[in-house]
Amino acid sequence: MKIIVAIKQVPARDSSLKVDSAGKWIQDADLSFEINEPDAYALEEGLQLREKHGGEVIVLCLGPARAAQTIREALAKGADRAIHVEEGDLGSLDTLGVARLLAKAAESEKPDLILTGLQSDDLGNGQTGVVMAELLGCCHSTIIMQVEATGAGIKVKRELEDGWFQFIEMPLPAVLTIQSGINKLRYATLMGIKKAKSKEIKRLTAAELGGASASSASLERVYVPQKSKQTQILEGPAKEVAAKLAEKLRFEVRVL
Repeated sequence: MKIIVAIKQVPARDSSLKVDSAGKWIQDADLSFEINEPDAYALEEGLQLREKHGGEVIVLCLGPARAAQTIREALAKGADRAIHVEEGDLGSLDTLGVARLLAKAAESEKPDLILTGLQSDDLGNGQTGVVMAELLGCCHSTIIMQVEATGAGIKVKRELEDGWFQFIEMPLPAVLTIQSGINKLRYATLMGIKKAKSKEIKRLTAAELGGASASSASLERVYVPQKSKQTQILEGPAKEVAAKLAEKLRFEVRVL
């Protein structure tokens, strides 16, 4: 089974974020970066499927030169090889632009399965995987909790609301977006880190893949939400005050 896992490099979760001078994105010059956590679970699922059924796991990453560090980390954890689509200006690409470049890079590999994280920790759109599937003409499913091979296809377990799950049988090739927490993430071993240095990383550019398409969506402004405090004193009998408080919690604060 040939499995492609799409990963993204994002700012580390403990980073102190500041909006850049243009107000379009964050200042990233002094930030530390790491693999997008949902993508780490997609990688783990891909590695476990390979261990059960054989084949290879190929990491696919779109990002600037610094993303090579995250790619090496994925290789150290056990991925067989990688494809790095070098693109320094990710801020100019919308979801469709990103998905087109990733789909074009994956197309020549003819994978049986493409895995992505459910969403990215920075933008959180949750769209790249399904748009890739549409561009490639593959069936797809989201919020996947379990994947089982069934002959020529797969059976997946999807998470729904209120503790419900859905089981679907799908043909291959397919694209799945993996839910975080479905497996325990592995650490890179010392041997894995050494082997990663000799593993293949195929480098491509957006121009080689036909160029990035014009974005149909753009970020106009990034800002820190204003914080305000407001105090309300409810007076009257305890029963009336309790009813007023419950109403405010339900319709204004929306925590009930």
